[in-house]
Amino acid sequence: MSARTAERWLTWLVSIGGPLIVTAVLFRFSQQTQRDFVFIYLGLVAVVAVIRGLWPALLCAAISFMCVDWFFVQPVYTFTIADEQDIVNLLAFLAVAGVVGLLASRRRQALLQSEALARQLQEANTELIRLNKEQAEAASSALRLARSEQQIKALQEADRLRRDLLANVSHELRTPLGTILTESTDLSNAETPAEARRTLQTIAAEGRRLKALVDDMLDMAVIESGALELDLVSLDVGDAIVAAADRLHRASPGREVDWNADDAHAAVFADWDRLGQILDNLLSNADRFAPPGTPLVVRASRETPGLVTIRVIDRGPGVSDGLRERIFDRFFRGESDGKAGSTGLGLAIVKGLVEAHAGTVAVEDGTEPGAVFRFTLPEAPAA
Repeated sequence: MSARTAERWLTWLVSIGGPLIVTAVLFRFSQQTQRDFVFIYLGLVAVVAVIRGLWPALLCAAISFMCVDWFFVQPVYTFTIADEQDIVNLLAFLAVAGVVGLLASRRRQALLQSEALARQLQEANTELIRLNKEQAEAASSALRLARSEQQIKALQEADRLRRDLLANVSHELRTPLGTILTESTDLSNAETPAEARRTLQTIAAEGRRLKALVDDMLDMAVIESGALELDLVSLDVGDAIVAAADRLHRASPGREVDWNADDAHAAVFADWDRLGQILDNLLSNADRFAPPGTPLVVRASRETPGLVTIRVIDRGPGVSDGLRERIFDRFFRGESDGKAGSTGLGLAIVKGLVEAHAGTVAVEDGTEPGAVFRFTLPEAPAA
């Protein structure tokens, strides 16, 4: 048996035996670890994904799921689940384990690609030494070398971004998942219907937070992979602003949206749902930063031939010059007024959607205090 084959079999054995060993250890301390043991299983899944890839990690996650169900979920020693909340917890664990395994395996793929390119760089350098007597061939090798170095730098940057993404996602998932597990454990100890209702409301709120994060992550994945599909039609900007303002009022009834119907009567060539998502994210961001009682301002204008410019303005603290480039990065957050609900992906999604429409987005200086987010969309041709 070759070393590679032995290593592959060892990986599968770890994927199968690792959860069993963790379960055997945790079973003796189940009373002390019942709220936190899932994070140990998630760590094991992440380690397997980084070392050997996605499929062993998914197998490890599935076996971990069965071990948790069999040994720690009432009634124990059966796959029957008596409490509906335990079903929610187990499914949430399985989904998070799958996401962690996927992200860790992508990091592993990026590292393997980086190593492959490093080998290509070494081979190109050897060839350059061999052909240094011929100027033309040496120049060609140097060009290949430069391209390889550029690709390596790009992959290293991609690996850094993936590591940052994994760290941020792990933090963002751990908080609501921990709250759900804690509250669901305390639900059985609720003494009054009011306490049970409060606990269920907390669980539901954290569930919505998890859903928002997963939805935003899926949108970012689609945008970054270049697989975003747009249903481009001619639509009126004013109609999109009205719809977005109505959605904002449901979340923040006290916030007014100031816009001019005459100026907003402009036809753009865009996807209705994605334009609504752009406006929703910008208005939600402005709502978090704007002082209470101040309106949000939306303005549309034709400043460049063939383009419609839309601005979303608040009267908050504004955006400093040093943050204007970083503010569209994933998981970047400013100092808001404390309102919860942000996943840190909203502005990154806005940038990806606007650029998918062949537009641009930026933060610019305004005539009054506050932040001014400007984006452009192609103007629809006249009928």
